[in-house]
Amino acid sequence: MSFHLSQRSLGNLEGVDEALVAVVSHAIKITEVDFAVICGLRTEEEQRKLVDKGASQTMKSKHLVGDAVDLMAYVDGRGCWELNVYDEIADAMRAAATDVGLAVRWGAAWTVPDIRDWDDTMEAAMNSYVDTRRSEGRRPFIDAPHFEIMR
Repeated sequence: MSFHLSQRSLGNLEGVDEALVAVVSHAIKITEVDFAVICGLRTEEEQRKLVDKGASQTMKSKHLVGDAVDLMAYVDGRGCWELNVYDEIADAMRAAATDVGLAVRWGAAWTVPDIRDWDDTMEAAMNSYVDTRRSEGRRPFIDAPHFEIMR
């Protein structure tokens, strides 16, 4: 099954780096899980509100310069926040990033600087990140909808 980006998703990609738009546009065609773009470019005020409520951890977000997107999974036509579907979207994003030639990091595998270089599934990348954080005595910050350009 092939999915496509809605007009709302395309609008949410306005101001996003064109190479990242190309990755997202390719990923939607090859993913097994439908998704929408819920956030691309953000204002500083929008970012501050997210930091204040704990939804983001930095005011140096790549959303502020158009180098990041947040995607939301759709399962059976409804928005879905179940973590297991996001690793499938991440697999499609990795394949698309490879095809486009863009270094991308996934917000559920922060320790993998470029998902194109990961040799296993994105689920394994996320588990590796979680294991690393726990071994350091730190809590993992899983932001599975988030993908950002690495420069």
